[in-house]
Amino acid sequence: MIGRLGHWALGSVIGLANIARIIIIAFRSLPNPLHPGRRPLIQVYLKQVYFTGFESLKIIIVISLTIGTVLVTQIISLVGAGNESLFGKVMVWVVIRELGPLLTAIIVVARSGTAIATELGFMKINGEMDTIKSLGIPPEQYLIMPRIFGVTTAVLILTIYFEIFSIIGAFLVASFGWHVSLETFSHGLFSSLTMGDLLMSALKSVFFGLFLTASCCKYGLDVGTSSTQIPQAATKGVMQSFFLVFIIDGIITFASLAFRSS
Repeated sequence: MIGRLGHWALGSVIGLANIARIIIIAFRSLPNPLHPGRRPLIQVYLKQVYFTGFESLKIIIVISLTIGTVLVTQIISLVGAGNESLFGKVMVWVVIRELGPLLTAIIVVARSGTAIATELGFMKINGEMDTIKSLGIPPEQYLIMPRIFGVTTAVLILTIYFEIFSIIGAFLVASFGWHVSLETFSHGLFSSLTMGDLLMSALKSVFFGLFLTASCCKYGLDVGTSSTQIPQAATKGVMQSFFLVFIIDGIITFASLAFRSS
């Protein structure tokens, strides 16, 4: 039992080190702004932002509106309708600090993480990576770097949309259901919202985007010569991404709490 636990821990550390190495490679592969070959990289980057961001926007809007509605309903059921200023405060505490970045990352993992691992796996099996290498193009710069930064950009933007529409949904329900004025709702929101809350939300989004994409890239690149390994790689990449997202969320939240207390 202890041996298995030690083997799992060692494997997890090695896996995290490989994921961190992929992120470092992505940063090192950033092209020189004056380099003539940057245009194809920008195109791959923009396609990744479009696929991950724009095509996920409808899902994000629907879920965020639902979350805002549910939160206000639960607040009313717990504290009653006489604490209107509490609505905005809870939106800051729950949505902006936690649920916005976290649920956005989960949606991106479920939708784009699988696609990235599968695509890279098929490219490796079909020999496309060897073809890219034979043309003198570094696979890390053309395949990994645009995907990592494209997904990270999309996660950050989608988190902003998630938080905005959650607040809109909460206000609409509070306004039409319990006649809460915009002034009262806004006062509770902006009296609790600080620059630290916004920075923590952005920091979580960036780290979520970097690590979830690097994890899916790692497992996609680890595919061997059999196509049956691709579904396994996609599943492992998604599960590892979920694990990393929750671990990073806990670390950043704990660090933020320690910083506020000091």
